[in-house]
Amino acid sequence: MWRVLETKTASKVLDRAPLDVRQKWTLWLAIVRQSGPVGLHAISGFRDEALTGQWAGFRASRLSLGTRVIYRVHRDVLEVHVVKVTAQHDYRRR
Repeated sequence: MWRVLETKTASKVLDRAPLDVRQKWTLWLAIVRQSGPVGLHAISGFRDEALTGQWAGFRASRLSLGTRVIYRVHRDVLEVHVVKVTAQHDYRRR
């Protein structure tokens, strides 16, 4: 079983997100808690991918055509840290 931790910013964005994004988030959470990020690869709709550049070491999954969840995996304690939920390809760090 994996633990999923999310930043306050990510929580706020998800709280205000459209219903379809929140539903996909619920599915994303269930998959990650049960199988970890490997489970996301079984569902092509998430288009889970490793990021590069300033986001090297992070991953992104698609929650809708215009929304991504950005996260990092901490394997030593089986945690997934959700750091940002953002518009598609808006990966600027703050």
